[in-house]
Amino acid sequence: MTAQRVGRKRMGTEKAGCGPLIPPLSESGRPLRQQIFERVRAAGSMPRVQVARELAISPASVTTLTSELIDLGLLEETTAGGGDGGRGRPAVALGVRADAHHVAGIKLSDREHTAVIVDFAGNLLADVAVPRRPGPLELAAIVESTETLLAEVCAKAGVDRAALTAVGLGVPGFVDSQSGVVHWSPILSAREVPLGQAVAARIGLTVHVDNDANLVTLAELWFGAGRRLSDFAVVTIEHGVGMGLVLNHRIYRGAQGLGMELGHTKVQLDGALCRCGQRGCLEAYVADYALAREATTALNWGGREAQPMNQLLESLYDHAKAGNGAARSIFHRAGRYLALGLANVINLFDPELIILSGERMRYDYLYANETLAEMRAMALNTGQPTPKIEIHAWGDLLWAHGAAALALAQVTENILGATRDLAA
Repeated sequence: MTAQRVGRKRMGTEKAGCGPLIPPLSESGRPLRQQIFERVRAAGSMPRVQVARELAISPASVTTLTSELIDLGLLEETTAGGGDGGRGRPAVALGVRADAHHVAGIKLSDREHTAVIVDFAGNLLADVAVPRRPGPLELAAIVESTETLLAEVCAKAGVDRAALTAVGLGVPGFVDSQSGVVHWSPILSAREVPLGQAVAARIGLTVHVDNDANLVTLAELWFGAGRRLSDFAVVTIEHGVGMGLVLNHRIYRGAQGLGMELGHTKVQLDGALCRCGQRGCLEAYVADYALAREATTALNWGGREAQPMNQLLESLYDHAKAGNGAARSIFHRAGRYLALGLANVINLFDPELIILSGERMRYDYLYANETLAEMRAMALNTGQPTPKIEIHAWGDLLWAHGAAALALAQVTENILGATRDLAA
């Protein structure tokens, strides 16, 4: 088995619609109006008769509920193309009213902040990326950077900030998505930071905060390879190592919203120091700072501390490609630890697909054939094939798209999730 590598592409432009493509007749406890709306949004457009068939409800119920959604300004009638079987009139379908709501998605990271504006149908209106100097920041500085970034992307999209319904915000670290509190993040100088509340107070909008690995998983679920899959995992390798998990078309966060911290599972007792403060974490052997730390020792690069991380890693990669044994051994060792982490994911969750995502996936030593062979060897031998592996070397805008998906999901839930259906 070899990993399938997927090149860069613009999210949301390959298929009409956005959001999970859930099979017909799937069980769901959500209100029917919400199910109808989300099914139409995922498909891009859908005739009423197909909605009734996929949800196994009467055409009369569909007519009543879709009329309510049209009255709420969330759906509209569109021309589906073709005739109606004899009279030549265009067939009528339902589509999302794209201008009903606009949301922003923002990803804050150690080296670059990114943002996007999307409409209610998931169409991208504008995106921006702003580099920054690495290092942790005070809360006030992060809030100011967020406001500045939001102003820039709104101006580019031609959307007034006050017209936004919500903002999705992603940061690396341990995040309580319910409260918006960041328990720890490498981009924040303090712990237990009420980031969501602070940003919301500054910009005057509803803010939803999540771990950045969950956001890249949401991006795959809403716009990418995971739209048709019920169960898949995303492992991100950037400045750290993260993981997101989708079960039954929904992202899984754990009881306290802090689950799936693959990068901080222990692979070595009393091992290398991780930036979280503990020792032996997977991240401490695979992340960029781990590779740089190894290079400083193995290649005697002690004088390169002031060199930007990206330049140092590119230099390390070039040395490995040129045949430098020490450089090759650094990537090989990191690949072995990554194989261990992936095998644990397979043994625990048995996902249909594992997506390896992030800028560091440009370094093919991390997913070379020997790495995948070790992963298979450490996974349980059940006689069944191991999950498919795909490599998605997206840039940081993918994470911002995930933040926008978070905002879209929350806005939809707030509008439709708590309502009672008037028809059945």
